[in-house]
Amino acid sequence: MTDGSRKMVWIYVDTNHYVGHPDHLKVFADPELADEWFKENDPEGVVFGYEVIE
Repeated sequence: MTDGSRKMVWIYVDTNHYVGHPDHLKVFADPELADEWFKENDPEGVVFGYEVIE
């Protein structure tokens, strides 16, 4: 997904898992995918955007 001319990803951190655990981070290509995942898995969770550096 792009934000203007920037490519972005959205990241969710599950603090119930240790750093390096396969479920510690979820990275989404677009906010709609993140919304779908949250509705089913963590309705009160939050996600934050990061610019992809190419």
